[in-house]
Order: sequence, then C-alpha cells, then structure tokens
Amino acid sequence: MRKCIILLLIPLFFMASGEAKPTGMKKQMISKETRKEAISKLTDKFGEEEAFRIKRGVKQAASLWRNTEGSQEDFITFCTENFTPEGEKLDRMFDKISRNMEILWGKFHEMEVLLKEPLHLAGPPVTDLDMMFGSFNPGSHLTEDLYRNKIGILTALNFPYYTLEEKSEKGRDWSRKQWAYARLGDVFTSRVPADLNQEVSSTLTQADAYISDYNIYMGQLLDEEGKTPFPEDLKLISHWGLRDELKSQYANDKNGPEKQEMIYKVMLRIINQTIPQKVINSKKYQWNPHSNTLYQDGEQVTYEREPDTRYKTLLKNFRVMKKEDAYYPHYENFIERKFEGDYEMTKSKIKSIFETFVSSPVIRDAGELISERLGRDLRPYDIWYDGFKARSDVSEDKLDAILNEKYPTAEAFNKDLPNILQNLGFDEEKSRDMASKIVVEPSRGAGHAWGAEMRSDASRLRTRVGDNGMNYKGYNIAVHEFGHNIEQTLTMQDVDHYMLNGVPNTAFSEALAFIFQKRDLQLLGMGGNNPDRKHLRALDKLWSCYEIMGVSLVDMRVWEWMYDHPEAAPAELKEAVARIAKDVWNRYYADVLGVKDSPILSVYSHMIDNPLYLSAYPLGMLIDFQIEEQLDEHNFAEEVQRIFTKGRLTPEIWMQEAVGDKISVDPLIKASEKAVEEL
Repeated sequence: MRKCIILLLIPLFFMASGEAKPTGMKKQMISKETRKEAISKLTDKFGEEEAFRIKRGVKQAASLWRNTEGSQEDFITFCTENFTPEGEKLDRMFDKISRNMEILWGKFHEMEVLLKEPLHLAGPPVTDLDMMFGSFNPGSHLTEDLYRNKIGILTALNFPYYTLEEKSEKGRDWSRKQWAYARLGDVFTSRVPADLNQEVSSTLTQADAYISDYNIYMGQLLDEEGKTPFPEDLKLISHWGLRDELKSQYANDKNGPEKQEMIYKVMLRIINQTIPQKVINSKKYQWNPHSNTLYQDGEQVTYEREPDTRYKTLLKNFRVMKKEDAYYPHYENFIERKFEGDYEMTKSKIKSIFETFVSSPVIRDAGELISERLGRDLRPYDIWYDGFKARSDVSEDKLDAILNEKYPTAEAFNKDLPNILQNLGFDEEKSRDMASKIVVEPSRGAGHAWGAEMRSDASRLRTRVGDNGMNYKGYNIAVHEFGHNIEQTLTMQDVDHYMLNGVPNTAFSEALAFIFQKRDLQLLGMGGNNPDRKHLRALDKLWSCYEIMGVSLVDMRVWEWMYDHPEAAPAELKEAVARIAKDVWNRYYADVLGVKDSPILSVYSHMIDNPLYLSAYPLGMLIDFQIEEQLDEHNFAEEVQRIFTKGRLTPEIWMQEAVGDKISVDPLIKASEKAVEEL
C-alpha cells in the first residue's frame, strides 16, 4: 500500500473558472471594476492574442490577493508590471519557478521525513516528544509566505489554471511544455491558512501513529479449549497483517479454517470496539476473541474495551478536512476535492464503475468456483480467498525460512534491489541507477513507500523485518512498496519537466505496485509455468477488486454520512459505519458469500489514517490489469519505462497513451468470464 502522508503544500487542487465567493471566507478584496481595469490595460498592451491568459490570470490573481499585499491600485500596478506574454521570457520564468519550487518542496520534504523517523521506523516506543516533532510540518507556512512575497500571485497571473473539463478537452492536443505550464497553473489556486495546514499535518500524523502501533500478539490468542493456535512470536498489525495471515491459512489443511474464524472474530472486535484495550500492542494478557474473555497468568481478569478510539480518530480527520472547505470556493467539500481534484475523476463516475463491477454475474460464478475449490459454503472472510495465486500451494513456513535467510535485515533487501530489477528485465546500468535512488528502512508499521520531492533525494521503502529476518508477509508487502518506489523514481528522474513529475493519481502508482507484487515468487525462482496462469491472474484480480471495491463504497458513504452529521459523537459514527457496511454487504455480497449483515468491509485501516484513499486500490487494480495485457505483448522493462515516464496527465489521456483505452471494467470482466468457463 502507499501511505500518502501529508506533504508540504497541503492539498493544492484545481479551481474552476467563475466569480463565486468562497463560503466562510472574507469577501474577495479586489473588486470587479478593478479586475476589469487590469484586464483592459493588459489587453491594450499585449493584444487580443493574449486575451485568454490575461483574463484567466487576472481573475485567479485577484482571488488570492489580500490586504497584506496592497490596495486596489497596487493590484493593477502588480498585474501590469508582472504579466509576461508567451515567448522566451515566459519560458525562462517557468524554468526559474520550477527550479526553485523543486528546491523548496524537496528540502521541506526532506526535513519532514527526518522528523517522522521515530514514528515510522522500528525502534524504541514513541514518546510524546517524538509525536510533537513528528506532527510538526516545517513547510506549513511556505504557501502563505509565497503569497505574501507575491511569488504565488505572480505564478497564478502568468500560468492559467484549467478545469478538469478543460484539461480533458484541450489536453489531447497539448505539447509536453503546455502540459507542464498547466500543472504549474494548478499550484497556486487556493489560500489555506498556515495554522490550518499545520493542524491538518498534526491530525493525520496522529492517525498514522495510531494505526502503525495497532498490533495483535497472535500467540496470546486462546481458542475455546484454551489452546494457542498461533506461534508465540507472531505479531500482526491491523488490518493488513491480520488479513495476510488469514490469506495464508488457505494452504493449511490441518486447522486453517479454525484460525481464519479466529482472525475474523478479532477483526469484528476491532470494528465494533469491543476489543479489550489491554491486548492492543501488548503481550501481557491472553485473550479469547470468541468469548471476549481476558486472562493473565491463567486467571480471568476484568478490562475496559477500546473507547471508540478508531472512530474518534476518523472524526478528527473529517473535522480538520471540513475546516479547509471554506478555502476552496469551487468545491463544496473534501469529498469533491478528493475525487475531482486529486483523482481527477468524479465520485459519481468512480462509484458507477465500482457498482457495475460488484454487480457483475461473473462475480457470482467465481464465488461458486471458490466454494467448489474449498469444498464448503463460503464465509464472509472469503472475500480474501487467495487460491488463485501461484503461491496458494506453497507452504508459508517454507517461504518464511527462505526469506529469513535471504533477507535477515532491511539492509540485505536494499543491497539486492539491483538484482531484483535485473531479474525483471531492466539492464544492469538502469537497475543500479534506480536502486541507488531508493533507501530501504525497517518499518514500525505495515510498511509504506514515500517518494522524493526533488531529483537529488531518494525514495524510501519502509518494510517490516522481524528479529529472525524478513518473513513472507513482509517480503510480499516490500515488493509491492518497491513497485511504488520504481514509479516514484521513474516519474521524478526520467520525466522531462519537473512540474509533470508523478502520475495522474495514486491509483496509477498502485497499479505498478500490484504489477511488482504479483511477481514476488518469480523473483525467488518459484513462479512456475502454470498453463492456466493467465486465467488464474484474471480471477485473482477479479476477486481482489470485488473485495476492495466494496470497502471503497463503504468509505465514500461514511464520508457522506459525516458531512450530513458533522456534530456526531464517536459512538454514533461507529453505529453508522456498521449500518453502512452491512447495507453494502447485503446489497452486493450476501448473495455470493451466503451470510447477511457482516460489517467486515469496514475493517480497512486506511479508512482511519488516510482520508478517502481507498478508491485508489480498485482503480489501481483495473489499471494494473489493462497494463498487464499490454506487458504480455512487449518487453516488461522497456514498456514499464515507456508508460511510467508520461508524467502527470489526466487519467483518461494517460491511459490512452499508455494502453490505447480508457479505465474500464470490461477487459477484466471479459477475461474472467473466459477464465471461469475454462477452469
């Protein structure tokens, strides 16, 4: 997964054209008459050929001007003295701004990475002082400072912003330079106060720390007979570690189902917050999650449940994001900013894609196939069925032993990165070059990738490494995160303009991460040549999308509910999440899994620590599948480099250039229909 930790310029999304006043903000200082006068003077000076840039630039600059910048007359003077027509002078201005923004963003990002190390990396327990420094955003005042010295306003004046609709229509004919200019035009479009930037950073850091330290000591779990079915030293983070352990038990013919039922019960206790507070990140007690009884040294003890901390954290995220709403005049709320601004896809479009997919008849056929393979009726946790993967018949204990020896430390994995890349088909020089720009570090949490913000910095790969070395779960996640790092490195180092670095949205980074992750056994020389490989790949992707699309639909509806109930208490939110999760389940899952009213779709930890990120996963899976079909016909390494150096275009244009089609569920559904028929 990719941990999208809040970066230096807190959400800089795209404004639409128009004259609307921001709700809750001061009335725009620059009058309509002043804007007209500035536009008229500039048009007289530079001619009608610059009319669009003049009109758009003056309006955008006016929306950002405050009393601290000067009077109405000062605004007109600023515009007439600082507007630059198209040509060599504008090109030089763009180059200077790009260079200096890379320095500012890159250095502030580097500071943030270092300050958060005690929170993110394995080590001593996190202290209050660690949290204070880790929650501090050194760049929280940067945007405001750039407005006050007028760099931000000068940029807005000279580099027009384009709405999503305009980018989609005009962008097909733009040159690379025009795209880079448009992305610079996206940077200074709103003016969020520095103290609110800092509050957002602090809130999200606290949420991340809460999730990163949410571990369950599995060796302390008791079944109904008082036995401990899991290894004594097994510590799993919620929900990722619990989910991956549940997946691994499909290969356990002895007591796999019993262990899966126990993990499922633990997940339910976390969701409904009946989990004893004392068992979270602690191995002092023994816990029976079925009866919810707690023991210490064989004696039953009383306890307090977790006091709805999960939902308090979610509410804090919501409320700080809601505070920002007033500073984005053309987006009603954070939901719109996230989807139309960040994903550059409307929520209604994404929701329609997901609902179409989870309603597909082939899902029902796949469910029947899974039930036949398991020889039993399906259970709610079978949304994580893992039997279509090549590793499903490989003992995880065997994989753990191999990986313990191969990667005893994070440094050992770091040293092997060039070899991993060469095994994937990258040449030796490119492999060493990309690997030199990635640093592997032992993670406190489940693991994440954190890209650089300047070309002279490195991307970070944080992964869990146990006392005995890396196990399979950690390795599988590490390979996923390595895919993110390769995207981050290619899109930072090899894209032609700094302002185009990155991908259209995080789903595209997830796509490459999934592409790497599914090759984990291949990198160990255990991939095999199953003749049904292509069919199994389709069904594995189908079932993974089915699970995570439901999770994403729940996430969307929870945020809609919070906006409808902004004063809700944590207990009320907890009940609402359960209702929403059960409703989505009953609508799209109960007929396939055979059980009603399961709230399991609300277990995902990213719902708590990464606001509205979850849609990136299923979108990434669809993109991944379409790219994989492209890779089947071409050289893997060459095609990855071609596709992931296109930069931050809009999703539709990027996909057309990458694979010749839009993001669609059709290729995966058709491939899955064929797979079910063949298998």
